[in-house]
Amino acid sequence: MAKGLLVTYALWAVGGPAGLHHLYLGRDSHALLWMLTLGGGGLGWLLEFWKLPSFVAQANRAQGQRQSPRGITPPLSPIRFATQVIVGIYFGLVALISLSSMVNFYIVALPLAVGLGVLLVAAVGNQTSDFKNTLGAAFLTSPIFYGRPIAILPISVAASITAQKHRRYKASVASEPLSVRLYRLGLAYLAFTGPLVYSALCNTAATLSYVAETLGSLLNWFNFFPLLGRLMELFLLLPYRIWRLLMGDPGFTSSYFQEWEKLYEFVQSFQDEKRQLAYQVLGLPEWATNEEIHQSYRELVKIWHPDHNLDQTEEAQRHFLEIQAAYEVLSQPRKHRGSWR
Repeated sequence: MAKGLLVTYALWAVGGPAGLHHLYLGRDSHALLWMLTLGGGGLGWLLEFWKLPSFVAQANRAQGQRQSPRGITPPLSPIRFATQVIVGIYFGLVALISLSSMVNFYIVALPLAVGLGVLLVAAVGNQTSDFKNTLGAAFLTSPIFYGRPIAILPISVAASITAQKHRRYKASVASEPLSVRLYRLGLAYLAFTGPLVYSALCNTAATLSYVAETLGSLLNWFNFFPLLGRLMELFLLLPYRIWRLLMGDPGFTSSYFQEWEKLYEFVQSFQDEKRQLAYQVLGLPEWATNEEIHQSYRELVKIWHPDHNLDQTEEAQRHFLEIQAAYEVLSQPRKHRGSWR
């Protein structure tokens, strides 16, 4: 049955962030992606307004084809590659929040989550990629950065490069009943959200701590690139900005956004606490200048360098690492409270 453009636009307007229009067009991978990201943070859903005619044409064309193109490689898409990296990072951050207490998390759960996020984007539309090679690249990259949250970024990049290298058109398959498709999407949705909901309900304090540390680590990645840091903060606050656009300026009247503000303040307090501890380690007041920070760091490094304390190597090593970590924290630009609003 041919798909109608008017129906597609109606479903896009009513349930676009939930992927209803993609479900109608038979784009189940795209529908699942929208379900898990709320329409790409709302931005992807809005940008689709001009792409819907091409989506409808592609769906009708796929219904008329009995065989998929063979021996033809889809064109390389920088947008798809960038989206694979971003969604891979997103899946990795969610896994870090909900599954980081697992044994061997950085060896098994993290590369699996990131790889599945990359594969989900690779399967959007009429394209797909090789499952084994993409996950293999994620698992091979994970041990190199074992135990560090920054591992999410290289794992996602490696898996995305592999997915692009092995990209291909989907094989033609017979249409399935809607109930079967909904059942499959429901299982995938529960597999993604189940651990997160369980962690939030059964271990709320630890989950909030994981969220704070994860968002803090994510923002710290962009300290050397202020523009990217601003864009990331804008992305994190995008739901609130969309709410203000649609509802005017109600402030934080909704309980959801009250919780959002508390969460962001919690992340900010976590960063402030780290800086206070760093000042204590270096023996400096909070108003110390960059020159004083650097001078104190150099003096303490000379005092506690393990090579200069052979009689107390373990204690010197501990102090040396604390001094290094404190200097790294204070070397990062300070974010002013309230600048995100």
